[in-house]
Amino acid sequence: MLSRTADHLFWMSRYMERAENTARMLNVSYETSLLPQSAATAQAGWEGLLSISELLPSYLALHGQVTPQGVMDFMVRDGDNPSSIIACLRAARENARAVRGTLTTEVWETQNQTWLEVNRLLRTGQFERDPGQFFEWVKFRSHLSRGVTVGTMLMDEALHFMRLGTFLERADNTARLVDVKFHGRKAHEYFGTPLTPGSTDTAQEYDFYHWSAILRSVSGFEVYRKVYRDVIKPERVAELLILRADMPRSLHASLNEVLANLRLVSSDASSETLRHAGKLRADLAYGRIDEILATGLHAFLTQFLERVNALGGRISREFLLPQKV
Repeated sequence: MLSRTADHLFWMSRYMERAENTARMLNVSYETSLLPQSAATAQAGWEGLLSISELLPSYLALHGQVTPQGVMDFMVRDGDNPSSIIACLRAARENARAVRGTLTTEVWETQNQTWLEVNRLLRTGQFERDPGQFFEWVKFRSHLSRGVTVGTMLMDEALHFMRLGTFLERADNTARLVDVKFHGRKAHEYFGTPLTPGSTDTAQEYDFYHWSAILRSVSGFEVYRKVYRDVIKPERVAELLILRADMPRSLHASLNEVLANLRLVSSDASSETLRHAGKLRADLAYGRIDEILATGLHAFLTQFLERVNALGGRISREFLLPQKV
């Protein structure tokens, strides 16, 4: 496969996944903002959302002050913000158009229809009328795109590069979400303390809904109940989103997929890229949440993000950039 074709497929999937992840983060922030809370807590929540994508300086340069409406507009409809939903869907569609001949008709039509429809929704004010419904629509279109891709594409290198893009992006985003939400709420103060909705303590009751919203942002609330069959505890939320291989959006599950697809496109079993991916996955496969918390969750996730970004760079250099002859 030509490196430029692989590059377009890789980034098409990354941008589609990024649009979904942005919608998930906005939805959890929007729902959390409806809870009774102080103005400072609400402000910290919206600032944390921008920090996840490292966009706080860019936002402040444009808007000066963090407001819920300003953040929503910046992260949804601002075409100059590369991480906004509209920019991600546009980039996904443009990458798909560049390799139209490699995609099945169903995959292309799904990407194209998503782009046309999101413009109609924003133009007609659908987003302002019901932000939650709009975010659910973005998630649905991402699910549809992924399902159509797996269901109609030949299981060759094209599909493997698309899956690589999807799960690298997912690993990056889940790590950012966990880091900002735990770091921002000083989760270490609550480790070992069960959080229940029936608590008479207002702060603890808020925290129950805070962690519940985080779980729902990664479609993990029902999964948590099924796996742990207990009240929500922050350390278990961290374990579910970092180490559980059977949780679809966890770091471990994402790296399993990255490594599996990397093996399928790598012609050299001793590839340094493959070795780095395997080493990163091994740390998750054999890690324990108590050890991670003891050494520092923030430090662990910061290092993980650095390693994932370095892995993405290695994949680009080895597979996606034209090789010098």
